[in-house]
Amino acid sequence: MTSVEEERPRALLAGASRRWVRMLPWAVAFVLCVALMPTTIVVLTADYGLNGGLASGLAVAQAAPLLLAVVRPLHAWYVVFAADVAGALALLTVDFQERLLWPFPPMELVGYVGLCLALGLRERRRTLVLVWLATAAANVGLVFVPPHGTGAKDLLLTILGGVALLLGGALRERYEVQRRLVEQETISEAERGRRTLLEERARIARELHDVVAHHMSVITVQADTAEYRLAALPPDVRQEFTSIAATARESLGEMRRLLGVLRNEEAHGELVPQPGLAQIGQLVEATARTGAPVDFTPCAASGGVEVPEAVGLSAYRIVQEALANVVRHAPGARTQVSLSVSDPAGDGGDGGGARLAVLVVNEPPPEPPAGPLEVGGTGHGLVGMRERVRLVGGTLDVGPLPDGGFRVAAQLPLTEEDIT
Repeated sequence: MTSVEEERPRALLAGASRRWVRMLPWAVAFVLCVALMPTTIVVLTADYGLNGGLASGLAVAQAAPLLLAVVRPLHAWYVVFAADVAGALALLTVDFQERLLWPFPPMELVGYVGLCLALGLRERRRTLVLVWLATAAANVGLVFVPPHGTGAKDLLLTILGGVALLLGGALRERYEVQRRLVEQETISEAERGRRTLLEERARIARELHDVVAHHMSVITVQADTAEYRLAALPPDVRQEFTSIAATARESLGEMRRLLGVLRNEEAHGELVPQPGLAQIGQLVEATARTGAPVDFTPCAASGGVEVPEAVGLSAYRIVQEALANVVRHAPGARTQVSLSVSDPAGDGGDGGGARLAVLVVNEPPPEPPAGPLEVGGTGHGLVGMRERVRLVGGTLDVGPLPDGGFRVAAQLPLTEEDIT
């Protein structure tokens, strides 16, 4: 069923978005058919003196296929072309005035030009060339047997048909180029988004590697030095510490090998310790030195809740990217950065359900920016924020404010059972 539907021909301009454009070819074909059919009969009988029955048959064969041309213009051309040539030969059997056009009367020229335009809009360049060559060959062949002498007007069908084919082909190829450009832009935009997402994930993976590597190194050192720090360790306990150290070193080496493919020559700053909540104040001060008024409200841990390094790193990057966006898109806008830790859920005060709230809100800029002010790369905007929040199982709410400002709000879980 699918293959049959795919092979079914589509009408001219069937892909247009507006209904009246889709109906336009049918309306033009109907008007031509209704207008040319009786006109052809009258002209062939009254002016050229052709038999009424023969004139009616030629009129139907020359005009009716124009309706078919909306869907199958090449099939319609076969019928109309044969009928036009047959009509030219039939006119050789009658005596008509020299002033009348031959071999193709005016109504035949109008129908044929409209048909050639439909062909140009549908068929490939090679087919259009063959159609024009067939038209020229038939036209030139008929010129050799003129009833009243030859002239330039005898080649009107070849000239006008060629112009219509050329015009229709040019319009079709222009449409195809535009359609392919739109498709390519859509594909490029999707690939650009996918590449941005992958780059940000790789960046997050590299940073997490630095965080986890620190803890793995501490485990290795503690396990290796346990027999020296703790007196009279039983042999089985000493062996257990040795196994822990070996496993930690193996895991650390494996992680470094896997993450090594994500590092590149441009990642110079990744050898330094990764930032966290303690460095957000420095980040705000650095932004304020650029001339952007920034108010910072640090958090005071509630109930002794500790912020995991991965969560602190994500909070730092979110604030960093949000401030960079303010500098880019709203230079000079007053910005409020606040961090807060929610009270731990539960009566026992065990810290379950505690979350770190990161809020960055900026007012509209004092003056509309002339253009985006590019600064050093700090990530990939909202894509990076969403990936970092998703990494720790939090939520992110971003969007413009009614007054023209912008708001970035993230909720990051602080308990191990909530962090994913």
